[in-house]
Amino acid sequence: MSSGKKMWSAALLATAVLAVTAACGSGSGGESADGKVKLRFSYWGSDARQKMTEEAIKKFEAKNPNIDIEGEFSDWASYYETLSTKVAASDAPDVITLEIRGLREYADRGTLADLASKVNTADIDAKVLASGAIDNKQYAIPTGVNAFSLLVNPSLVEGSGQKLPDDSTWSWDDYVALASKITAKGGGKVTGTQLSWNPAYLQIYAAQKGESFYQGNKLGVSPQTIKDWWAIMQNLIKTKGAPDAAKSSEIGATSIDQSLLGTNTGAMGMWWSNQLGAAAKASGKDLDLLRMPKIQGATTGGMFLQPAMFYTASSKSEHAAEAAKFIDFMINDPEAGQIILSDRGLPASSKVLAAVKDKLPDADKKTLAFLDKVKGELADPPAAPPKGSSATEDILTRYSEEVMFGRMTPDDAAQKFITEVNASIAG
Repeated sequence: MSSGKKMWSAALLATAVLAVTAACGSGSGGESADGKVKLRFSYWGSDARQKMTEEAIKKFEAKNPNIDIEGEFSDWASYYETLSTKVAASDAPDVITLEIRGLREYADRGTLADLASKVNTADIDAKVLASGAIDNKQYAIPTGVNAFSLLVNPSLVEGSGQKLPDDSTWSWDDYVALASKITAKGGGKVTGTQLSWNPAYLQIYAAQKGESFYQGNKLGVSPQTIKDWWAIMQNLIKTKGAPDAAKSSEIGATSIDQSLLGTNTGAMGMWWSNQLGAAAKASGKDLDLLRMPKIQGATTGGMFLQPAMFYTASSKSEHAAEAAKFIDFMINDPEAGQIILSDRGLPASSKVLAAVKDKLPDADKKTLAFLDKVKGELADPPAAPPKGSSATEDILTRYSEEVMFGRMTPDDAAQKFITEVNASIAG
């Protein structure tokens, strides 16, 4: 899942994954001094995620006393840069957490093992599972699912004299109008919403216009759609429904707990649905999920289900069976599920979800209820995007900010964005 922070350098990643094809052996795996199998497991996240993951690892080790798991944890901003360096040095962890944008990048270079028949996937929805397959090989097992959504603080909306929208019918004009009214009544303390440069947002908007984000190995979004999308943000700034360009840029580089929503200085914002719990914890308030607004007359809302992240295994691991066993535990064991809950998305395994749903925090129960309510409207999980697409978020953020700051015209920025993303994919 993305926090809006910078992703790894596409050039660095390409160099790293190319290097692994020429490297021999692996630094992963091995044995501990006491003769136990040692597995390395890389993942990113918050301090809370690290704490719960370490607890799950202890549970696995208690059930498998011959295996030691060494967690290799980092924050989101440095995760992929660190991982790509390890892979380049033939020092890949045995079990690697990836998100969908990095999947093809690593799979196509021979970095990942095919996990088909090695991990029990019987209780994972076939369409969700398929998002972790490339060329009929199951390189990745989804941890859980989420949807890019609008998060809202009802008390701040109502405190400004406004009503929550009917999210089954509201339009982008309604969204802008609501945000500007909240700011106007907020007395300088509350802003309606904050801007988002997340590619998932543009993907949803493009789908409402009948366009795919990627069309084969090219961007499928038209220049006009990108310009119309930027116009929503320009209107939000103009009507003070969102902060100005400088403040929006500053906030966009922070985590959800430092967002307007997380600090109770904004009533709305766009994030992945599994981030509701983190936002609610930061704000100390009851938050809700809403459908994204729609273009008037659109035949689809454009929202889609997507794995929050995947577990993968290194093709160079000296302990492939044990790596698969650990992934199987993290995906399928109800005891692991009761520790991790929805931190990595609502559990992909239907059996684990059934076992933990009554134990979910209130915010996560809301997420589950929301996804159940809208699941008939959601598009199927997307396939892994083209190689090089990992750079798209940085590129989109850069050109979005150029437009918001008035340094580039939307016409010029849209063309340059498309050219640069296509070059990144082609490269």
